[in-house]
Amino acid sequence: MSQAEQENKTMIPNKPGVTVGNADGSGLMFDQIAKRYDLLNRLISLGLDQSWRKKLVASLPAEGELLDVATGTADVALALANAYPQTTVVGLDPSVNMLDVGQGKLERKSLKQRISLNVGTALDMPYESNRFSGSCVAFGVRNFPDRLQGMKEMNRVTADGGPVAVLELSEPRDGIFSPFVRLHVHHIVPWMGAILSGNKEYRYLQKSVQAFPPPQDFAALMEEAGIQNIKIERMPFGVAHLYVGRASHSAPHSASHSAGQGQSA
Repeated sequence: MSQAEQENKTMIPNKPGVTVGNADGSGLMFDQIAKRYDLLNRLISLGLDQSWRKKLVASLPAEGELLDVATGTADVALALANAYPQTTVVGLDPSVNMLDVGQGKLERKSLKQRISLNVGTALDMPYESNRFSGSCVAFGVRNFPDRLQGMKEMNRVTADGGPVAVLELSEPRDGIFSPFVRLHVHHIVPWMGAILSGNKEYRYLQKSVQAFPPPQDFAALMEEAGIQNIKIERMPFGVAHLYVGRASHSAPHSASHSAGQGQSA
């Protein structure tokens, strides 16, 4: 496929304006909560998600073209563009309604020239291999129908040696505050989501956090996808983890997983 053909495919993946998928965790599900998604995240995380995103942004290069997978309403894409003026950013998401909210943000921030938003799935990205200086996904990998395939795709489209970063929620399994955090995730999150959004989608989101694998297990999956030198940083109370590895286009091999400085996974 020529460069021009590839770029044209990138601009209109999976037909323009068509949401991808209709199962729990799919683009269609997120279409239903798009307009209140940002408010719900702020309230449910008590605003902590914004500080977590800053750590994610800091793990990516300050130059080149960056990819934000499951970009949603484009919070991370905007943060990347604001933090790194020398970059351009591509955001990919299966939900048209979420991207519509994100597009409105780009217009208000006058960043349409540096950020492009595409409809598409993480399992079959419409981008050539080695295209991006770095790639990331925030709070989206647990919704991938096939996490291994999604991580393989992130590895494929990221330049060899470039960072592949994943920020994801997790259910704390130990610590003095873990029972209170589980109460928040299991009961308060779905209740707040139902009241504020008028939908039941946040019951699914709670279950998806509960079902997400422990940090070392997910790091092993990243390694299986070909990503190397994976480091894990535990966020306060263990409610989220940041995983950062390096894309590798050689045959996968065993590599160690290390916790972030001063943190245990």
